[in-house]
Amino acid sequence: MTSQLPRPISASQAVRPGDDLSRTFAMRFTSTPRGARLARRLAAHRLDTWGIPYGTGPHEEIVLVVGELSANAVRHGHVPGRDFHLLLHASASARTVGIEVSDTRAERTPPEPEALPAPGPEGTGGRGLLLVAALATRWGWHVRPEGPGKTVWAECVFTTPT
Repeated sequence: MTSQLPRPISASQAVRPGDDLSRTFAMRFTSTPRGARLARRLAAHRLDTWGIPYGTGPHEEIVLVVGELSANAVRHGHVPGRDFHLLLHASASARTVGIEVSDTRAERTPPEPEALPAPGPEGTGGRGLLLVAALATRWGWHVRPEGPGKTVWAECVFTTPT
């Protein structure tokens, strides 16, 4: 069995005017539970280096959102042989962290934020996007403009100085 390292997203990734590229993290991960776990761990490390330290509320909340969106990309957006992409961008001036997770499965889309169904009391799933909705300032999804699939995004506000 060979182990592959995640590959960075291509340089063609859209950059918004005024973006601080030192606070942008973009990488492609295998669409497996291991890839989702690695995405969460690397995001946690990156947030810490950006001044949102381990053990703080904002750090834990943002990492949880990254974990849920990455797990959903693996569980609901998996296409054999295709990776998922993670993009993080921290804006110190706006005190926000933007999270985007893209997969290549266009036909399985999440519900609109205002239409999230409540899971049944005996259900073992269906709570991930409820957690995202509770922790993120706002979230949503859109079709990927650069290829097949969709991007689920969230924006989290933090109060920790960077």
